Amino acid sequence: MINEARKAFFVMFGFLVAVWLVQLANYADQYALSRNYGLVSGDLGTLPNVLTAPFLHWSWAHIESNSGPLFVFGFLAAYRGVVRFFGLSLLVALASGLTVWFLERGDVETVGASGLIFGYFGYVVVRGLFDRHLIDTLIGVVMAASFAYLLTVAVPGTPGVSWLGHLGGLAGGLLGAWLLRDRRSRAVGTSPSGDGAEITARTGGQVRSEAPQVGAPHADGSQVDGSRAGNPRADLYKELGDLGLL
Repeated sequence: MINEARKAFFVMFGFLVAVWLVQLANYADQYALSRNYGLVSGDLGTLPNVLTAPFLHWSWAHIESNSGPLFVFGFLAAYRGVVRFFGLSLLVALASGLTVWFLERGDVETVGASGLIFGYFGYVVVRGLFDRHLIDTLIGVVMAASFAYLLTVAVPGTPGVSWLGHLGGLAGGLLGAWLLRDRRSRAVGTSPSGDGAEITARTGGQVRSEAPQVGAPHADGSQVDGSRAGNPRADLYKELGDLGLL
């Protein structure tokens, strides 16, 4: 996880650098890039721009207000796996862009990374519930409590803001948390009597099960840790271990 967090940091740093470089070129050309590669509802010629619009902004204030949340939520969305994050980003961009293309007024050119921000936010808030990761669940609770005000610009009536893009991105992030959830099965069980963890081994086509005694040595000389084996907090120990806290 630490290695993936490192990758996530550099991916988001590189993404922000790219967005700011595009903004410099856009500003130098009097925002021609935003006009040429933005989304216009119902215009088939701009439909491919669902993939370019998140890189473009209308002003320095626009990109400044997006940069901080984009990095924070993007990093939190990516630190569990950069490959999965790329899939999430594509899904969110499509959900946000298509919502704008189908439902926005036809005389509005929409650009900006805020759709991605809302998608990452929604993903981070609910990912822990779908993946059953305690640390991610706690992060989601903190983010939801700290940034709940963001939802006020994902509802109708906010002037000068593409609330449809925000709402579409949020829906894409929630959908992504479900589609990209961790499907790995957990092979930890307990003995029916509840006196210890059940270890299952397959040898020569036969299944052998036994409940180890606490403190009993393995074949390699190590001992069973009674505080971990069959403990309902085993997932928490694993999460804390991944973070280097145990």
